[in-house]
Amino acid sequence: MPIINLHVTATPDPALSARLAATVTALTAERLRKDPAVTAVAVHYHDPRHWFAGGRSLADQGLATFWLDIKVVAGTNLKTELADYLNAVFAAVGGEIGPLHGESYVLVHEVPAAAYGYGGQTQEMRFVAGRLAAA
Repeated sequence: MPIINLHVTATPDPALSARLAATVTALTAERLRKDPAVTAVAVHYHDPRHWFAGGRSLADQGLATFWLDIKVVAGTNLKTELADYLNAVFAAVGGEIGPLHGESYVLVHEVPAAAYGYGGQTQEMRFVAGRLAAA
Protein backbone atom coordinates (compact mmCIF):
# COMPACT_ATOMS: atom_id res chain seq x y z
CA MET A 1 0.00 0.00 0.00
CA PRO A 2 2.86 2.35 -0.19
CA ILE A 3 2.69 5.40 -2.39
CA ILE A 4 5.98 6.08 -4.12
CA ASN A 5 6.94 9.28 -5.89
CA LEU A 6 10.05 8.87 -8.00
CA HIS A 7 11.65 12.01 -9.41
CA VAL A 8 14.34 11.50 -12.04
CA THR A 9 16.50 13.68 -14.26
CA ALA A 10 15.74 12.10 -17.61
CA THR A 11 13.75 12.70 -20.75
CA PRO A 12 10.11 11.66 -20.28
CA ASP A 13 9.69 8.16 -21.67
CA PRO A 14 6.73 5.81 -21.03
CA ALA A 15 8.93 2.73 -21.40
CA LEU A 16 11.44 4.07 -18.86
CA SER A 17 8.58 4.95 -16.51
CA ALA A 18 7.23 1.40 -16.77
CA ARG A 19 10.67 -0.12 -16.07
CA LEU A 20 11.30 2.18 -13.12
CA ALA A 21 7.85 1.53 -11.64
CA ALA A 22 8.25 -2.24 -12.03
CA THR A 23 11.73 -2.21 -10.53
CA VAL A 24 10.81 -0.01 -7.58
CA THR A 25 7.65 -2.03 -6.92
CA ALA A 26 9.64 -5.29 -6.96
CA LEU A 27 12.31 -3.91 -4.62
CA THR A 28 9.64 -2.57 -2.27
CA ALA A 29 8.04 -6.04 -2.15
CA GLU A 30 11.37 -7.87 -1.73
CA ARG A 31 13.12 -5.54 0.72
CA LEU A 32 10.23 -4.00 2.67
CA ARG A 33 7.63 -6.80 2.32
CA LYS A 34 4.99 -4.48 0.83
CA ASP A 35 2.22 -5.96 -1.30
CA PRO A 36 2.84 -5.05 -4.95
CA ALA A 37 -0.90 -5.29 -5.68
CA VAL A 38 -1.47 -2.13 -3.62
CA THR A 39 1.77 -0.29 -4.34
CA ALA A 40 1.40 2.91 -6.36
CA VAL A 41 4.30 4.57 -8.19
CA ALA A 42 4.26 7.99 -9.86
CA VAL A 43 7.30 8.82 -11.98
CA HIS A 44 8.14 12.51 -12.41
CA TYR A 45 10.68 13.84 -14.89
CA HIS A 46 12.95 16.83 -14.42
CA ASP A 47 15.29 18.54 -16.84
CA PRO A 48 18.83 18.11 -15.47
CA ARG A 49 19.47 21.77 -16.31
CA HIS A 50 17.01 22.64 -13.53
CA TRP A 51 18.26 20.21 -10.83
CA PHE A 52 21.25 21.41 -8.83
CA ALA A 53 23.61 19.54 -6.53
CA GLY A 54 26.65 21.14 -4.99
CA GLY A 55 25.69 24.45 -6.59
CA ARG A 56 25.91 23.15 -10.18
CA SER A 57 23.25 21.75 -12.46
CA LEU A 58 23.30 18.03 -13.13
CA ALA A 59 23.51 18.83 -16.85
CA ASP A 60 26.77 20.74 -16.26
CA GLN A 61 28.08 17.80 -14.23
CA GLY A 62 27.07 15.21 -16.82
CA LEU A 63 25.30 13.16 -14.16
CA ALA A 64 21.78 12.01 -13.41
CA THR A 65 20.01 11.96 -10.09
CA PHE A 66 16.77 10.90 -8.47
CA TRP A 67 14.67 11.32 -5.38
CA LEU A 68 12.45 8.47 -4.27
CA ASP A 69 9.87 9.34 -1.63
CA ILE A 70 7.89 6.47 -0.11
CA LYS A 71 5.32 6.34 2.69
CA VAL A 72 5.02 3.19 4.83
CA VAL A 73 3.37 2.42 8.15
CA ALA A 74 5.67 3.10 11.09
CA GLY A 75 7.19 0.09 12.78
CA THR A 76 6.68 -2.34 9.90
CA ASN A 77 10.34 -2.50 8.86
CA LEU A 78 13.66 -3.06 10.58
CA LYS A 79 16.55 -0.60 10.23
CA THR A 80 18.50 -3.22 8.29
CA GLU A 81 15.61 -3.65 5.84
CA LEU A 82 15.44 0.11 5.30
CA ALA A 83 19.22 0.33 4.75
CA ASP A 84 19.14 -2.59 2.28
CA TYR A 85 16.22 -0.95 0.45
CA LEU A 86 18.05 2.37 0.07
CA ASN A 87 21.12 0.59 -1.28
CA ALA A 88 19.13 -1.55 -3.72
CA VAL A 89 17.09 1.41 -5.01
CA PHE A 90 20.24 3.47 -5.57
CA ALA A 91 21.81 0.66 -7.61
CA ALA A 92 18.66 -0.15 -9.59
CA VAL A 93 17.69 3.42 -10.49
CA GLY A 94 21.31 4.18 -11.33
CA GLY A 95 21.25 1.24 -13.71
CA GLU A 96 18.34 2.84 -15.55
CA ILE A 97 19.29 6.53 -15.59
CA GLY A 98 22.93 6.63 -14.37
CA PRO A 99 25.66 7.50 -13.93
CA LEU A 100 24.32 9.00 -10.73
CA HIS A 101 25.41 11.97 -8.68
CA GLY A 102 26.15 10.85 -5.13
CA GLU A 103 23.41 13.15 -3.91
CA SER A 104 20.59 10.94 -5.10
CA TYR A 105 17.99 10.37 -2.42
CA VAL A 106 15.64 7.80 -0.97
CA LEU A 107 13.35 9.01 1.80
CA VAL A 108 11.21 6.48 3.64
CA HIS A 109 8.50 8.22 5.64
CA GLU A 110 7.30 6.00 8.48
CA VAL A 111 3.85 7.31 9.33
CA PRO A 112 1.31 6.26 11.99
CA ALA A 113 -1.18 3.62 10.85
CA ALA A 114 -4.04 5.86 12.03
CA ALA A 115 -2.87 8.65 9.69
CA TYR A 116 -2.33 6.65 6.52
CA GLY A 117 -4.41 4.50 4.25
CA TYR A 118 -6.12 4.08 0.93
CA GLY A 119 -9.63 3.51 -0.38
CA GLY A 120 -11.01 5.71 2.39
CA GLN A 121 -9.76 3.45 5.19
CA THR A 122 -6.74 3.82 7.46
CA GLN A 123 -4.19 1.07 7.80
CA GLU A 124 -5.04 0.87 11.50
CA MET A 125 -8.67 0.11 10.67
CA ARG A 126 -7.57 -2.53 8.15
CA PHE A 127 -5.40 -4.14 10.83
CA VAL A 128 -8.21 -4.14 13.39
CA ALA A 129 -10.73 -5.51 10.88
CA GLY A 130 -8.30 -8.28 9.96
CA ARG A 131 -7.82 -9.24 13.61
CA LEU A 132 -11.56 -9.26 14.24
CA ALA A 133 -12.16 -11.41 11.17
CA ALA A 134 -9.51 -13.88 12.34
CA ALA A 135 -10.98 -14.12 15.85
